[in-house]
Amino acid sequence: MADDRQERIRNRAHQIWLQEGQPAGQHDRHWHQAAADVDQQDAAGKPAAKKPVKKAAVAAKPKAAPKEAKAAPKTSKPKKAAAK
Repeated sequence: MADDRQERIRNRAHQIWLQEGQPAGQHDRHWHQAAADVDQQDAAGKPAAKKPVKKAAVAAKPKAAPKEAKAAPKTSKPKKAAAK
């Protein structure tokens, strides 16, 4: 029973992390929020949420590198008049 609760908390914390854009350094807050959510579900008598389905290669695909800005066209300098 305790292992099931830990797994549910772990899954919920992961969902929270993903929903928030995968911020670094927020694992304690996510874990406590997940524990509160699981306890609230248990108190309400709701069935546990299903495990999220992992996306195949989409989640592991790296983001494309930003496109480089095009260089501004070269401008010619005005020619100086030759000294006589």
